Amino acid sequence: MKATIDRFEGDLAVLITGDGTRFNLPVSLLPEGCREGDVLNLSIERDLEETAQARERVSSLMERLKKKGGGSGIIQGPEE
Repeated sequence: MKATIDRFEGDLAVLITGDGTRFNLPVSLLPEGCREGDVLNLSIERDLEETAQARERVSSLMERLKKKGGGSGIIQGPEE
């Protein structure tokens, strides 16, 4: 996806995509030397390994909480 730097507002850059979507991005995440009017290539991808690790940590914490509290007063969400 491509986005153009429209302007800077303090520590944020206002970016506009080809379909007109506007969003803010911290200037600290931009490549050095970016200026208004520069076109950026943006890429977002899922990190499946990190996601699995995070789910395992949460699952482990939930199990510990269930054991510690005896299950009373804990609201459980739907199973996956």
